[in-house]
Amino acid sequence: MKSDIRVCSAWRDRHARPVYTLSETCPDCGAEAVNSAPAPFNPEDPYGEYRRALKQRARE
Repeated sequence: MKSDIRVCSAWRDRHARPVYTLSETCPDCGAEAVNSAPAPFNPEDPYGEYRRALKQRARE
């Protein structure tokens, strides 16, 4: 399910903080607005075990 809320795709370069909108373009700079929802979780992720191992090693 896609979210109706979008964020400016160029906010890191053009704005001090993320600019959220419901339209297809950013109201401040006119750049394309992209879906702001996070990627969906996949329980069958083939690389999840490796990412968790790397995260664990980084904590040690």
